Amino acid sequence: MDHASYIALRALRRGPVGQSVWIYERGVDMDGLRRFQRNLGHTLLGRRIERSPLPFGRHRWVASTGPDSIAVSTSERARSEVWDWANERAKIPVDPETGPPWHLAVQPLTGGGSAVSLVFSHTIADGAASTLSIVSAVEGHRWDLGYPQPGGRRFGRALREDLGTTARLLPGLPSSLIGTVRLQRQQAAAHPKAKAAKARKPAIPQGSKEPVTVPMVAASIDAETFDKKVAELSGTRNAFVAALAARLGHALGRVDDDGMVMLTFPVSERTDGDTRGNALNVITVTVDPNTVVADLGPLRKAVKDALVEMQASRDAMMAPLPLIPFVPKFLMATVEKAVLQEGQPIGCSNAGDMPPALSRIDGTEADFFIGRMIENGVTETAFARRGGHLALGVTITNGIVAISIASWKVGGPNSAPALADAVTAAFADFGLAPKIEW
Repeated sequence: MDHASYIALRALRRGPVGQSVWIYERGVDMDGLRRFQRNLGHTLLGRRIERSPLPFGRHRWVASTGPDSIAVSTSERARSEVWDWANERAKIPVDPETGPPWHLAVQPLTGGGSAVSLVFSHTIADGAASTLSIVSAVEGHRWDLGYPQPGGRRFGRALREDLGTTARLLPGLPSSLIGTVRLQRQQAAAHPKAKAAKARKPAIPQGSKEPVTVPMVAASIDAETFDKKVAELSGTRNAFVAALAARLGHALGRVDDDGMVMLTFPVSERTDGDTRGNALNVITVTVDPNTVVADLGPLRKAVKDALVEMQASRDAMMAPLPLIPFVPKFLMATVEKAVLQEGQPIGCSNAGDMPPALSRIDGTEADFFIGRMIENGVTETAFARRGGHLALGVTITNGIVAISIASWKVGGPNSAPALADAVTAAFADFGLAPKIEW
């Protein structure tokens, strides 16, 4: 899966990055933050990819502690400009192969506060891996990963070792190919509507081919109020987050011909000691956004059924992975186009309660924390092909539920104020009024 993430990054010339943002209203302790920065280089973020000399060889992790300094702005900004700064930091490149795989920065705020940004390549770490890394760095726990140093193999040795690895993979490829074909047929049979929708889909509008800036807002509400509403609806936090996503999708017009919304949920498969960059699966459910305001029962059942189905079909879903090293890069772009043309999925990720150490990167408690997933470099034309974009990410720290929302609507409007209005309306459907910043 990590190999697939890397190949997709190179094929599409873009890929998702993760960003964690902390806000200290009283300012950040730089000595504590430097200690955190040094420790971070000895966690799951402390690595990068070294390519095989074979075009179809398996790449490998090598040690890379990342930047040896923190980017500290020399000028202050107002508290209201934090998200402008965070968006700017998210656009500064990270690369899982050439480095840096992550970078850390501080923005002094007018009045004595500070904002801190950590941006990392999603190929290096998914949300759970980044959380583990941040907590380990705060607690001073260094992972003994045993990765070799970059360039530690001579070309001849690398060639021999990787040819041997490839030879051991070859016997399993026919069954993997058969499983991939079977999976495609099963998916086509299970989703006849999607095939029909593709056939009648109008031509993709020709928008700008320059990368666009996706509007993002941060909504926050105290966990007590949040949980009270969950209890009123006899639901769970996960179900309520999904209900919010459904109502927001409805407000932004992300519904199918039957007025239903499609929600996708990442499911972490990370285990103790797991060193994968991406240990994720995904489930998809379709729900009626008009019913979730009063009853979370059908939504909870749909999610439960999807999880059961995912476990039952996991081996079949994993069948294509051994083929990844042999897939030409141009086909990765084709695969993405084919997958993303189906429907208007709404990404819905609820990380839940975060470990207390996550908000103590300088040794003291931050006043606010939020995690975001960002994909830079997507063009207006690409978003039109996808049917736009909408994703929510939720973290809970220090009694505050923080929700990151990113949206691109084909044909617009596409602005943070317009998105904030839609978010306000979605919360208002449940009688809630969060604090919204952008």
